[in-house]
Amino acid sequence: YVNLYGPTEITCNCTYYILDRDYENDESIPAGVPFANEKVFLLDEADRRVVEPGKCGEICVSGTCLALGYYRDFERTAEAFMLNPLNDRFSELMYRTGDIGRYDEEGNLIYVSRKDFQIKHMGQRIELGEIEAAAQAADGITRACCIYNTGKKRIELFYTGEMEKRELTEALKQKLPQFMIPGKTVKLDEMPLNKNGKIDRHRLSELS
Repeated sequence: YVNLYGPTEITCNCTYYILDRDYENDESIPAGVPFANEKVFLLDEADRRVVEPGKCGEICVSGTCLALGYYRDFERTAEAFMLNPLNDRFSELMYRTGDIGRYDEEGNLIYVSRKDFQIKHMGQRIELGEIEAAAQAADGITRACCIYNTGKKRIELFYTGEMEKRELTEALKQKLPQFMIPGKTVKLDEMPLNKNGKIDRHRLSELS
């Protein structure tokens, strides 16, 4: 099997990873390495390249795979398609995916979450997707979703599964630093979904 990563704007796929073994629930399957004629890299908020394993950045792509932009949507095109700040030899277009990723120790790209789900809490920048992944890796958890309550300034975790709230919190403390531990944990019988079959975060915010 091969794990592929890539949005529509780069002709669907830009990285691949060949699965040559079984993966446990608490392991992240890598997005892998770029295809030929494509460059995939991580940029921090100051547009500096991120190369250190474990450190997160926005996934950016350049190469022959890129679209030219969005049809008749110049504003959206300008936000996502721009000149590659790492290329000082010639003008090169790159695409900012809006996805957050990191590298593992072997140099493989790991998808973390959407940039929209990146928050700042207790002076720390946090990827809510990392908390969700840690929760879903716990025994008996079927689905997990984190939101940030800006009014109460706390991370809230909603989940479905057999594990009790206190047990899940203790399991998360074994994997995450204290500033990433949710301030509120809610066990649901069923996770609310939108019309596209994705978790409805707006409805979850109404339950907080």
